Amino acid sequence: MIIYNVTTKVQQSIANEWLQWLKKEHVKDILSTGCFTNYTIVKLLDVDEEEGPTYAVQYFAESQALYNLYIGKFAPVMRSKAFALWGNKFLSFKSLMQIVE
Repeated sequence: MIIYNVTTKVQQSIANEWLQWLKKEHVKDILSTGCFTNYTIVKLLDVDEEEGPTYAVQYFAESQALYNLYIGKFAPVMRSKAFALWGNKFLSFKSLMQIVE
């Protein structure tokens, strides 16, 4: 099992709207690609929230091949949609993990 983790710092001015968009649209769009079977959304604690909250979404893929398919075929479109809506009011970084146990 592969976990594709996306951690995002969101400016306070869009925090509530962004979180609603994430839950109601973005995650559903990503799952609709068929590359991931499940997800978890978490809010980071013990971080400076002066500029806004930080969230992480973990998407679960059955294989590296499905993750690669997502990155190659779908990720650019998803990123474009996010930037079209929110501009530079968020900052994301990604990490890829494998479940060991």
